[in-house]
Amino acid sequence: MPDFSSPAAVIDYDQQHVWHPYAPTPAPVAPVPVAQARGVYLTLMDGRRVIDGMSSWWCACHGHSHPALVAAAHRQIDVMSHVMFGGLTHEPAVRLAEKIVAMTPPGLEKVFFADSGSVSVEVAVKMALQYQRGIGHPERNRLVTWRSGYHGDTFAPMSVCDPDGGMHSLWQGSLPKQIFAPPPPPIGSPPEVLASYAEQFIGLIDETVAAVIVEPVVQGAGGMRFHDPSLVAAIAAGARRRNRLFIADEIATGFGRTGHLFACRWAGVTPDILCLGKALTGGFMTMAATVATRAVAEAIQTPAGGGALMHGPTFMGNPLAAAVAAASLELIESGYWTTAVPRIERQLTDGLAPLAQRPDVADVRVLGAIGVVEMTAPVDMAATQKAALDHGVWLRPFGRLIYTMPPFVSTPGEVDTIIDAITAAVDAATGDAPPAPPAQAVTRPTKPTTQRK
Repeated sequence: MPDFSSPAAVIDYDQQHVWHPYAPTPAPVAPVPVAQARGVYLTLMDGRRVIDGMSSWWCACHGHSHPALVAAAHRQIDVMSHVMFGGLTHEPAVRLAEKIVAMTPPGLEKVFFADSGSVSVEVAVKMALQYQRGIGHPERNRLVTWRSGYHGDTFAPMSVCDPDGGMHSLWQGSLPKQIFAPPPPPIGSPPEVLASYAEQFIGLIDETVAAVIVEPVVQGAGGMRFHDPSLVAAIAAGARRRNRLFIADEIATGFGRTGHLFACRWAGVTPDILCLGKALTGGFMTMAATVATRAVAEAIQTPAGGGALMHGPTFMGNPLAAAVAAASLELIESGYWTTAVPRIERQLTDGLAPLAQRPDVADVRVLGAIGVVEMTAPVDMAATQKAALDHGVWLRPFGRLIYTMPPFVSTPGEVDTIIDAITAAVDAATGDAPPAPPAQAVTRPTKPTTQRK
């Protein structure tokens, strides 16, 4: 048996046999082995202790190994880790569904549990197509969205990601052909610009369209772009006037990331279908949900609509994941994030603002617990990632973006450290990197109370 007690052994076997996301194998930049994750910190196998400035792709909103989630998992695993959901049900799934229905915009009543965010979008698209069949419009089999979006990596979600600038251009010709509006104007655009854009977008809804799908307020992995909540409301209203469904993908934005419980609630919109994931379980394990109105369910359940939603993941409604997700939503219900996220937003806004003056920085933008530095050219991931690690923070830049989504439990001192690491990553991206701090500086916990001025 191989001995994986050293970082070198883990990396060596990983590079020979393990495939990582959006990477060849072996990966051109060797992965960083992690030994433990607790709170906002990752303890690396080489002994360094660094802040997870990504909330591990935005899902660990409460930090890692939160005691409430660990306790929920322990309680549930001693009783029942999994049973099939076909023909059976259980208290953890029902209790989680009750919390989701109570928490999401009013009118969303039907909860379908899925395995991942991408699958929740896959299910949402299937719901929209079956709905249109159910109301007598089988010819409506396409979706309208905007460019710079990202909705996941399975086939239906790939078809509504940006077709040219996104990560799935390889599949053009194999994917369903959807309809794309230009990217939405940025948040803060004049009302007349927003009105003109909404009119243009709604004008794309022709007789072939079943639904509109967007990421409300924040476009995530397609470019970390922010747009106005009123634009979301205008597009949703336009879809309704044409009897088309409005699908909101809140996998990244749900559960407080923008400073609002849901971006749709901020926009005053109840979507026909809502996609949830990532922070649903607090990053403890994978689980997602697709939530629909009663009207959507009733149309699907007609003979023309298929009689039932034609989807059924093996691990649907997994009791262990459901129990942890319910505990995560109890933390959201406690409201702690309603002060934490605005504080993180203020600190990121102040701390990252000086970077906007750099000639190689195209834009700096902050919304809720999201901070983005957009460079004028693609960054060297290896150099920027190393610079951030040398300053005690794990970041994962991509394209032209160096960004952070800190856990909501990050202290002011920890957010300070993230800001310093982003600055170091920008320096590395522009060739201005100063010497790294001593190794000891990145293995100590950051000071818990110092506020950046």
